[in-house]
Amino acid sequence: MTPAGRAATLGGVTDILFYHLERRPLEDALPVLLEKSLERGWRCVIQCGSPERRDALDAHLWTYSDAAFLPHGTDAQPRPERQPILITATDANPNRATVRFMVDGATLAEPGAYDRVVHMFDGRDAEAVAAARETWKAARAAGHALTYWQQDEGGRWVKKA
Repeated sequence: MTPAGRAATLGGVTDILFYHLERRPLEDALPVLLEKSLERGWRCVIQCGSPERRDALDAHLWTYSDAAFLPHGTDAQPRPERQPILITATDANPNRATVRFMVDGATLAEPGAYDRVVHMFDGRDAEAVAAARETWKAARAAGHALTYWQQDEGGRWVKKA
């Protein structure tokens, strides 16, 4: 069953993951999660806080590693529907992604439209931490399946909740 089919079967219950960045910045952590998503055959959309951030992240994903390649594009480029990873500054989903990454405090009105929503937030930013807590509370109240991951001293992800 596809992830989209699973979400429909579960009545819109979405797996919502929170990644608390403490040791490594988003630019280091996000590509690894995107690689794992593509390995699983998932289409992804990354929602940024602004068009400028979208464009900066787009440039970064082309150069983050000499040994890796992440096929992606932005919603400002032609044919966004063809991208396995799409970067946007809006809540649109033109590539029919089943996994949505939320960065820079971006918000999503309807997480139930996805199988998995991944919130990545900077643990050194008090406002970002407070916003993540509020998002957690709202998602829990809506009945979504929640998981919280935090970086250990070595930068590895440890499941905390």
